[in-house]
This record gives sequence, structure tokens and C-alpha cells, in this order.
Amino acid sequence: MASLQAIRLSNSLISTTLSPGLVAVFVGGTSGIGEITLKQFAKQADHPVCYIVGRSQEATERIVAECKTSNPDGRYIFIKGDVSLMTGVDKVCEEIMSKEDAVNLLFLTPIFPDFNRITAENLHLIVALAYYARMLFVLRLMPLLTRAKSLSRVVDVGVGGGREGKIDPTDFQAMNLPLLSIRAHIATLNTLGLECLAVRAPTVSFIHAYPGTVITPLLDHYSGILGVALRTWLWLASRWLAIPLEESGERNLFLSTSARYPPSTGTKASGVRLIEGMMVARGTYGKTGGGVYSLNWDGESLPENVGKLLANYRDEGMLDKIWEDLESVFKRTTGKADSN
Repeated sequence: MASLQAIRLSNSLISTTLSPGLVAVFVGGTSGIGEITLKQFAKQADHPVCYIVGRSQEATERIVAECKTSNPDGRYIFIKGDVSLMTGVDKVCEEIMSKEDAVNLLFLTPIFPDFNRITAENLHLIVALAYYARMLFVLRLMPLLTRAKSLSRVVDVGVGGGREGKIDPTDFQAMNLPLLSIRAHIATLNTLGLECLAVRAPTVSFIHAYPGTVITPLLDHYSGILGVALRTWLWLASRWLAIPLEESGERNLFLSTSARYPPSTGTKASGVRLIEGMMVARGTYGKTGGGVYSLNWDGESLPENVGKLLANYRDEGMLDKIWEDLESVFKRTTGKADSN
């Protein structure tokens, strides 16, 4: 495990070792983990260009003011959009593509804990935000990610490493899954979905990260008995278990920029050089590197038993089934399945 001291040292090298003018897109960047990671990126990068995708103009104005204070040389652009809709994702991506030739970092955190709502596109809201929208952002922005001349990375902050489990290929949307089964289902879809995308973009590195227990405004949106129980438990346990929000931002910035998580191929710079004592992480295929990483809160790779589970799904042809489902959903909702 990389120590927090080593992580901070690595982050401090971003402005001097990575190219100036890095372009980063933060989807869900107006609150919680997305917001704090955006602020850390703005603070450390040299002349960054940051796209903030969200729904709150008021929150963005506050965030942009803070970012300009820490780094007045950066550019901070708000794009308002409803990314629970695939058509909304398309509009956001079209705007970014009209302004930029390349994207260095795509940081994804959109989520809303409503396990019953169905969107206007007939998608299960929790799965639309936690899975389909994220995969579509990667697919649509893939031409810009592959065009980046230095760092090129996708960080998908969700259920993350070691939380993968059983999926139901007859119900990818989790319309009928028990509540307690949805977490593992979404985690596995995200990890294997990123593997599908990585095949199409081998010069990009992909991370599915579990942030750990971080107290954010998201907890206020859990309703009913579940919400009360979660908030009470976290209040009681936060002293020992919770990761401070500021530290979470530092750790996520490290995941977003360190050479510890390189793409599967390519000769361009893959991130800030490794701090002494660090090693390249183990990918989801069980080998050092590999381009796709499912990580615990401390940046460590998924355990071997989960790696075997994912290998079994690959052997069963699950990657093809997942890709077919993604193409079908994107085609039905947006009228196109590919990235063009």
C-alpha cells in the first residue's frame, strides 16, 4: 500500500513532470468525491483545463471560485447536463468534443441512491448513473482520450475493487434483483465493462476504484429506514473507519496521475514517475500492468478470489454479452452505438 506521505509526494510532482494544459473532465464534479478531487487536480496541475459536469450552477460557481484561488492559471468550464439520460451524456460529450482535441483524464462519480426510479429512457436510475452513463462517457470521449499525447486515463469511482460478485446476464439493468445483490452486480459490470472498452483503447488506462467510507452529501439522499441506518452507523463509526474527504481527494488524484497504473500498450508518458519503493499495480487479468485496474480504497488491486471470479466470467463469454447489451442500450436511447 502506498503511504499517504508517498501519495502526497507524487501529487506534488504533477506540475513539474506532466505536461501543462492537461484537460480533465469531472462528471459529478459539483459535490463530494468528484468535487474534492477536482480541487486537488486544479491545485496541483500546471494550467489545467477542467470541465465540470453536473446540474447545479450555484455549486459550480462556488467551486470555480475556490479553484481560481488555488490556481488562477487554470480554466474551469461548467457543462450543465442530466447524465442519468444517455441523450444527456451525448450532449455533454458533443460540447466537449467541439472545444477540445484531446482529453487526458475522465473522472466519473455520478450516482444517486434511488433503487426504484425508472428514467424517461426506461433505464433503472441507479444502474443508468452507476454504469451505463459512465460507459457511454468513455465510449463517446474515446477519440479524445486516445489522442492525448501524455497522460490518458479513465477513473471510475464506484463500488470498486474486491466488491465484484455475481451478475445476472438476464437482467443487466437490475430491474428485478434483490437490493442486497445490486452492489456486486454493478461492481462486476463496471469492471468488465471497462475491460471491453480497454480492448478498443489500449493506450488509455482504466481504473475502477472503491473510495472507502467517505462521508459526503450523497448520504443525505438515502431515504427511509436504510438512510437513517446508514447515517447513524457512519456517525458512530466515522471516527475509526471514515476516510477524511480531503484525503480521499488526494488518493483519487494519485490514482488519476501516477505511473503506477499504466495502459496496456503505448510509449507515451503514463503518469508521474513511480516514487521509490512503489511498483506497477496488478491489473484485473492478474498480471502486472495490463491497463485495467480494480482497486480498493488504498489503491491496491482486487484479491485473487475476485480475480478468479472475473476470469470465469471471461471464459463464459461474458465480455461479449456485456458489450452487446451496451451497444443495444446506447443504440435504443441515442440512435447510435459507436463513438463516432
